[in-house]
Amino acid sequence: MTNRLAEARCVVIKIGSALLVDAKNAELRHHWLSTVCEDIARLRAQGTDVVVVSSGAIALARVRLGLIGRRLRLDEKQAAASVGQIQLAQAWSAALALQNLTAGQLLLTPGDTEDRERHLNARATLRTLLDLGCVPVINENDAIATTEIRFGDNDRLAARVAQMIGADTLVLLSDIDGLYTADPRLDPTAEHLPVVDALTESIMAMGGAPPPGYSSGGMHTKLLAAQIATRAGARMAIASGLSPHPISTLLDDGRCTWFLASEDAGSARKRWLAGALQTKGRVTVDQGAARALLNGSSLLPAGVKAIEGVFAQGDLVVILDEEGHEIGRGLTAYDAEDSRKIAGHRSEDITRCLGHSGRDELIHRDDLVLIR
Repeated sequence: MTNRLAEARCVVIKIGSALLVDAKNAELRHHWLSTVCEDIARLRAQGTDVVVVSSGAIALARVRLGLIGRRLRLDEKQAAASVGQIQLAQAWSAALALQNLTAGQLLLTPGDTEDRERHLNARATLRTLLDLGCVPVINENDAIATTEIRFGDNDRLAARVAQMIGADTLVLLSDIDGLYTADPRLDPTAEHLPVVDALTESIMAMGGAPPPGYSSGGMHTKLLAAQIATRAGARMAIASGLSPHPISTLLDDGRCTWFLASEDAGSARKRWLAGALQTKGRVTVDQGAARALLNGSSLLPAGVKAIEGVFAQGDLVVILDEEGHEIGRGLTAYDAEDSRKIAGHRSEDITRCLGHSGRDELIHRDDLVLIR
């Protein structure tokens, strides 16, 4: 399985604070970072696109702001992030430049991956950076975040980034070389699992508490990230990042745990639609449209009885039957105003209703998931 990294088309690499920043003095581990960038250059040389999700901004600013050795208040975290983001971006830019690679910085929160318009804008930016030969370096936007600064968000953010850009591989570099049946630091009989083909309840129960220090993650959040990534069609590896050249080690059959991707990419996307986004409106359909949806059809305007809410094109809406039961969710091809104008009309009447042409479907079946 490990050799599949060599066949990857697009890889997202997540790096936590505990690997990038020395916990004793809050200083950047420059040599380690340089070896990671050498590894990235190796991936790029084999034709693989690389995106980095890097923590470390808050940790890097602790010395400069006199915040070493104590728990930070939220406002102090945000101030430290504002200072540290500059240091972090400069460090990545300089280290990648030594490999003749150009870094591009994006500051995101998990909310940016769930709001449809922001999701599409971020995806377009990332794809353009990759097309231009850059290495996007993503950091969580902690300077303005509130609830986003919490346990394990960087693991899930990396998975959502992989989902966003359609990456086929996600690598979470950690202080452990994969998933064990129990915490190997506490249980000497714990067994290493080289491959996980399904995230069962027993597998999810193997997650533990977050480690001490600057790291905000833990095995539990890595397993949550695995759920997001594998359902989106990406395989995921948990590998040790403690030694230099961690990606090359993985390329050369280093010890890790691989989580296998879902084989059904369509259903993976539909599960994402069902659970990852907040709904913005409600669409009530008649019995005929409800039956057609259950048989795999798209939602046409003719079957729509009512539109509720304020939403934009591409937003997620709930689909209800005439009794008010939720039967599905989907991304609408029209905003709320235009949806109301074409509701109940045949597709060939859309141009007359709107004054311009548009898609025949209100919600295409590829953008729709049924709730059974």
